Amino acid sequence: MKAMILCAGLGTRLGELTRELPKPMLPLCERPLLAYLLGHLRNQGFEDVLINLHFRPEIIRDAFQDGGRWRMRITYSLEESLRGTAGGLKNVQSHFSEEECFLVQYGDVLTDQDFQEMVRFHRKRSAMITLLLHERSKSNSAITLDESQRILGFLERPTDEMRQGVTAPWVNSGVCICSPEIFDHIPTGRFSDLPRDIFVKLVDTGRLYGFPLTGFRCAIDSASRLEEARLAIARGDCHVKSLADPDVE
Repeated sequence: MKAMILCAGLGTRLGELTRELPKPMLPLCERPLLAYLLGHLRNQGFEDVLINLHFRPEIIRDAFQDGGRWRMRITYSLEESLRGTAGGLKNVQSHFSEEECFLVQYGDVLTDQDFQEMVRFHRKRSAMITLLLHERSKSNSAITLDESQRILGFLERPTDEMRQGVTAPWVNSGVCICSPEIFDHIPTGRFSDLPRDIFVKLVDTGRLYGFPLTGFRCAIDSASRLEEARLAIARGDCHVKSLADPDVE
């Protein structure tokens, strides 16, 4: 199967840590974060991975090259100007257009989630998009599900006023399984964001589903979350292998 890791962001919230280094290359236990993301994808059966790049692209390319060392195919999409999460995906439509489905993962999300379980769920429901969700109050999103896990409501970066009457505990986790039909809903040639500009508008199709998180997940958007991820790797709380581990190579 194919996957895309979104690595074009600037990581400005991490300040000095990402002044000279792309966020996905931040070290976790002597390996870059991206090595763990790729290692987990490799062990989950995703052997064809596309990575979009913007800031210091040579650092990522030099580290992982074409992926052949790990029996993977790694390709890159360089964005001279940032296109957003949806715009970056639209830019590589031809790479995924013939797939039954494919995975998209944010490059700052460390997780050991069983992705194949998500794929089976996605196929069974003939979904257009299946989002990995976790429970958290007062986050960047608020998502409502029905009994079949179909998404009935999706608020992105809601204000307190927008949250009134919404008791949904589910939020977007930064990983999704997509069918190629998603490309019909992403505008060409302009900046666009997956949650704000695409997911919210697709709720009415009835083909947007949520899959509750069953593993570890940490979005590395601050120094404290980076330390949380490091501890999770060191303690074995997050069961992922980096590409440098013997059972991945």
